[in-house]
Amino acid sequence: MSASPDAAERLIDHALALRWEGLSEVTRDAARAFLLDTLTVGAAGRNAAHADGVLAMAKGWGAGGEAGVLGRPGLKLPAASAAFVNAYQIHGQEFDCVHEPAVLHPMAAVLSALLAEMDRGEAVAGRDLLTAIVAGVDVAVTLGTAAVSSPKFFRPAIAGIFGSVAAIAKLRQMPREQALDAFGHALAFASGTMQAHVEGKPALPVQVANAARNSLAAIDLARAGMPGVSAPIAGPFGYFAMLENEVNSAPALAELGQGHRIEEVSWKPWPTGRAGQGGIIAVQSLMRDSSLSPDNLSALEYCAPPLIARLVGRQAFAGMAPGYARLCLPYLAAVTLLRGQVGLSDFSEQMLRDPQVLALAKKITVTADGNPDQAAFVPALATAHTTDGRVLREAVNKVFGSPQWPLSQAEQLGKAADCLAFVGLRHCLEPLAETVAEIATTADAAAALRATGVIG
Repeated sequence: MSASPDAAERLIDHALALRWEGLSEVTRDAARAFLLDTLTVGAAGRNAAHADGVLAMAKGWGAGGEAGVLGRPGLKLPAASAAFVNAYQIHGQEFDCVHEPAVLHPMAAVLSALLAEMDRGEAVAGRDLLTAIVAGVDVAVTLGTAAVSSPKFFRPAIAGIFGSVAAIAKLRQMPREQALDAFGHALAFASGTMQAHVEGKPALPVQVANAARNSLAAIDLARAGMPGVSAPIAGPFGYFAMLENEVNSAPALAELGQGHRIEEVSWKPWPTGRAGQGGIIAVQSLMRDSSLSPDNLSALEYCAPPLIARLVGRQAFAGMAPGYARLCLPYLAAVTLLRGQVGLSDFSEQMLRDPQVLALAKKITVTADGNPDQAAFVPALATAHTTDGRVLREAVNKVFGSPQWPLSQAEQLGKAADCLAFVGLRHCLEPLAETVAEIATTADAAAALRATGVIG
């Protein structure tokens, strides 16, 4: 294992040193784009499975009305509770953005923590919010890309809490020693394993929610004067030693300041695990170019890197939970064959028991191709056999929504519109889009976002 002894200091120093004036237009545009994307995904998450139960639980933690909740106009919760609910909603439908090399959803915990922090303190300028987002994503992704083995802990949670702490430290321009103490406390709260992913359980967004909530606790402990551990990242029992199998941190740390990781983040065109989206693309292409249909499919194999087979190679079955189905490529491919794509409404109880979908799903398998890159999503190959004896092949070398194949501005707005329409807030799209586009000029980002009606 190779890890720098001053990794925590380098990460915090990087976050605190960022300035809006030093960010390129590409970085600024990415921060705005993923702010809009995450806000609307989080609003749609109001209708995620178990979201109302999560809200009821959070209301039981204590009274207070500091911070707003996405998709629930007029609702206020204590800041930590709001951070928990918002992060659950953002990741609850697997629709939030992803950094593929890091195997990490970087915005769910970071933005939820920042929204809560803004609501409980002095007004924050929009440019400071955007700069803090860039800082938090840089830190979380650096931790994710430092790992060179497949994840055993859930990086959106374990790296997400450190990114969230760094983002708040930047937002409030905390004193360096205080910020380092908060970073040290984050280690005590870091948790969340891949077991929930293996089982397709809603503990996945719960783990992200816990990271957002606990980042505020780490910050508050430092503000109260409690010292944190000094080597939370590279210490003998720190992040790298305990939470990753194999690490080579030097290259990842060397890239700090050489550009910003938010430029490398991918959109999700469909509300599913990112590992399943290459398969959706392959099926769409075979339908369009080779006339593949539900009626003529005999069998389809998606041969992809081991990460894909491990994350979404499971079998579909009647009554599976929404979280399981979102991580089940046979189900996703079957839905695509029948409906042309996958949408937010395709995970209802009725849909998950649809005999036509389930029958198609039985014809679809996922296999590993032996790729040695444990974080690879591509290349992959879909091979379909038809009832009339044809063999159809479709190679997938990039995934829609990635920096190499990004959503257009119109497609970004279309996704945002679909998310808001899913919870009856389509009328909020224009004011929200305008606010985010101009947010760098506002003196109070929290008030500007509240005025759009998307957050309480």
